[in-house]
Amino acid sequence: MPLNSRRPPQTVLITGASSGIGRALALAYAAPGSRLILIGRNAERLAATAQKAMDQGAEVIIGAIDVRDQAAMAAWISERDKTHPIDLAIANAGITTGLSPGELTEDPQAVRAILATNLLGVLNTIEPLIQPMSARGKGQIACIGSIAGLHGLPYAPAYCMTKSAVHAYMESIRGRLEARGLVVSLIIPGFVKTPLNDSIDALKPLEISDSKAAALIRRGLERGKAIIAFPLPLYWLARFGRLLPPRLYDRIMAGVAAQVPQTQERV
Repeated sequence: MPLNSRRPPQTVLITGASSGIGRALALAYAAPGSRLILIGRNAERLAATAQKAMDQGAEVIIGAIDVRDQAAMAAWISERDKTHPIDLAIANAGITTGLSPGELTEDPQAVRAILATNLLGVLNTIEPLIQPMSARGKGQIACIGSIAGLHGLPYAPAYCMTKSAVHAYMESIRGRLEARGLVVSLIIPGFVKTPLNDSIDALKPLEISDSKAAALIRRGLERGKAIIAFPLPLYWLARFGRLLPPRLYDRIMAGVAAQVPQTQERV
C-alpha cells in the first residue's frame, strides 16, 4: 500500500506531551475514534493536556514518567502496547541548554542531563516498540530532531550534539525497519514558539506557532515522509552552511548574538 494512502493512526504515543510541541501534537490528533498514550513528567500539566484531548473526543491514557528512566519506560510502553497496539510513536520530549556570551564551556552536569533526555530519552521511547511493531509488520516511529542538528551552533553545543545524534540514529534505522513494514520519520523543525524556545534570547527567524508546527508534522507523518523539515528556507540555509569553508562559517556565526539559559536539569 502506498505510504500516502495509509489510514490515520488509531493509537498514538507522544512523549513530552505536557507542553510545547508535544501538547500541540496531542491536541492535533485528539478526535473521536483516536486513542492517545501521553507521557510527561509534570503530572498536573499532563492531566490538563489529557483533559483537553478528551474534550475533543479522544480516549487518553497518561503516564507521568521520566523518559530518562529506561526500565520504567520499557515496562510501561510494552504493557500499553500489549493492550492497545501502538500505530505511531512520536519521541518528542526534549530540553535545551547553552552558553551565555563570554562562557567557554557548558556545565558538565547540564551536558549530561541534556544527553540523558534528548538522546537516551529517544532510545527509551523507540526501543520497546521496534520488536512488536516489526512482528506486526506495521507501525510508524517518528522523532523530533532540529535544524540545530544540521550544523553546530556556537551558543548551544550540547543541544546540537544531541539533535545531530538523533538525526544519525533515525537515518541509520530507517532502511532496516522499513524493510519490515514500518515507517520511520525524522522531524526537523526550526524555531517553534514554545516555553522552551521562549527562554532563548536570540533572533528566531521564521518562528511559527506550536499548533502550526503540529499541523505540519501530522500532515508529513500521514504522507509517510522520511524527513519532515520546516520552515524550508531555514532548513536549506542550514544545509547550505555545511558547504561553506568551516572557518568562514565560524566567523559568520560568531556575529550572531544569542543567550541560551543553562538547564537546571541534572542526571
